[in-house]
Amino acid sequence: MPYLIAVTLLWAVSFSLIGEYLAGQVDSYFAVLTRVLLAGALFLPLLRPARLPTGLMIGITGVGALQFGLTYICLYLSFEFLSVPEVLLFTIFTPLYVALIDNALQRRFSLAPLVSTLVAVIGAAIIRYQQVSDDFIRGFLLLQLANLAFAAGQVGYAHLNRHYEHRGRQAWHSFGFFFIGAFLLVLPAWLLLGNPDKLPQTGLHWGVLAWLGLVASGLGFFFWNRGATQVDAGTLGIMNNALIPAGLVVNLLIWNREADLTRLLIGGAVILASIWLNAAWQRWFKAGARWA
Repeated sequence: MPYLIAVTLLWAVSFSLIGEYLAGQVDSYFAVLTRVLLAGALFLPLLRPARLPTGLMIGITGVGALQFGLTYICLYLSFEFLSVPEVLLFTIFTPLYVALIDNALQRRFSLAPLVSTLVAVIGAAIIRYQQVSDDFIRGFLLLQLANLAFAAGQVGYAHLNRHYEHRGRQAWHSFGFFFIGAFLLVLPAWLLLGNPDKLPQTGLHWGVLAWLGLVASGLGFFFWNRGATQVDAGTLGIMNNALIPAGLVVNLLIWNREADLTRLLIGGAVILASIWLNAAWQRWFKAGARWA
């Protein structure tokens, strides 16, 4: 949980940086490719392929292609149609995807994460529901593909970790494959669809990309996925929506954007309640079993 909280705060800042300084100014595919290369530079020297099972290497490569590559291509493209608050609004469904994918991988149906994540979605909707722009359908569809890929990636990484365990290996010995997977998807996308006329033009552009690549992507994805292995699917899904109030607070404090503080407080309280509900559900279930 501490990892997820810390990365949520980190990504809350980074989220606004994309909308404020890169969207519409720097080609989306190039921005994602730069983030992949910088993040990979942190972890590729730490790779120890000889110590890793083949299935783990392939699995983490696939997770990286989904959770970083496809997610961020769709995310950056969505900023061309949506504002930062609208993007935040359309991410509220990620927890439901997390719960459904986790249920599917475990070949079972668990009501607890679905109920608690639905409560989190309601809280997020309270915060961000408003009339959206005319381009919202295209932006919405892009965001849902991004949300689905992000959910599949983080749940997939947690399941890989449980299946293979580490058995003396450190997590960073394999995490470089995460960025290799993203690179294998993002490089062809940039070559085929990128706009070379919209490369970074200022030191600010490069500075934001450096921060996003090394810190938000490199350290952020590593510690987020570490956190994903330490919590249940319900908590993981809920923490995906914690980015919404955190992102709005950052947008308000740093860029002085208007925000409805009453809705922010009410929605934030509902999201916190969903975390409590997810934890309490298991206690209630066990207590009921004892009295049965």
